[in-house]
Amino acid sequence: MAKKKHGSDVNLKGTLISVFAVGIIILVMWFAVYGLYVSR
Repeated sequence: MAKKKHGSDVNLKGTLISVFAVGIIILVMWFAVYGLYVSR
């Protein structure tokens, strides 16, 4: 009756991983800039 779409699940997992990766990169950059600001 109700069929699961496996393709969309894979796409959503890839999107979630991409969002986390971008978020981690932004956090690392923010801490690097903050570290430079504090060291001055």
